[in-house]
Amino acid sequence: MRRALELATLGHGQVSPNPMVGCVVVHQNCIIGEGWHQKYGQPHAEVNAINDAIAAGFAHLLPQSTVYVTLEPCSHFGKTPPCADMLVQKQVRKVVICNLDPNPLVAGRGIKKLQQADIEVVEGVLNQDGKQLNARFFAFFEKKRPYVILKWAQTADGFIAAPDGTPLVISNALSRTLSHKWRSEEDAIMVGTNTAQNDNPKLNVRLWTGRNPVRVVVDAHQRLPNDLHLFDGTQPTRTYHTADLCHILNDLYEQKIQSVLVEGGAKLLQSFINEGIFDEIRVFKSLQRVGNGIAAPILKNGVLLTTQQNLMDDALCYYFSPSEKP
Repeated sequence: MRRALELATLGHGQVSPNPMVGCVVVHQNCIIGEGWHQKYGQPHAEVNAINDAIAAGFAHLLPQSTVYVTLEPCSHFGKTPPCADMLVQKQVRKVVICNLDPNPLVAGRGIKKLQQADIEVVEGVLNQDGKQLNARFFAFFEKKRPYVILKWAQTADGFIAAPDGTPLVISNALSRTLSHKWRSEEDAIMVGTNTAQNDNPKLNVRLWTGRNPVRVVVDAHQRLPNDLHLFDGTQPTRTYHTADLCHILNDLYEQKIQSVLVEGGAKLLQSFINEGIFDEIRVFKSLQRVGNGIAAPILKNGVLLTTQQNLMDDALCYYFSPSEKP
């Protein structure tokens, strides 16, 4: 199952709104097939793993094999046929599952199909690891909102912008590249009015290879001009003329947006923190000092540092809400 979870991560940023799923086919303690869900709309992990085993000449071993899969096999027709039906057709002996699928279209129906075909099913193996892997997918179905990541860079003396709000180059080149990688992995990226006005950001993926996220702009008082990069039509953009975060997130949920990376500014980030609407926080801390400026958001409500790593001369700190701490 650990190998299946490892394979699942290869689909990060490619499969939303589907979950990341990995699958391993085992015969007498030997792996005979592997697969993962590679791209939305394409074959699921189970299909790829079974096909891998068949291509290797092991089709005759499938009825004596165990399939390890990180999420309950789907039982409905979507972009692809039901994986549970495929496993029944191949007459596999046993299926070991990490997580049950929270999607109401599946939610135990895949397991029921397997059991009705006399296939042995084991559930809950490395359950917490699987939930952490697909935290966005589970948040979407269980919290009825996108998974929210807050991100900013701050100086050693606690500032994120110049006194007049103009941007500062705070983090190093490695940190900026990582930020663009993160953009490619999330469904949407959000900024507030001041950041849109002062930074005139593009909010696309330039320093990494991957898809551009949907741009989300919070412009409660309709102050932003139409000639900003955000409104250039190069990628999907949604503008909200309200400061109600719950309303915004509910609308994004209705649009099947499963994750949002909030990049600023300080006022918008602080609003998420104050209302406790976030799942994790990522902060780049630089060694440089500027003496004055726009202060970084203040953490509260029991949020504690979970992990920290060094990126050259930057420190990357991860915080999770108490309910989401790994």
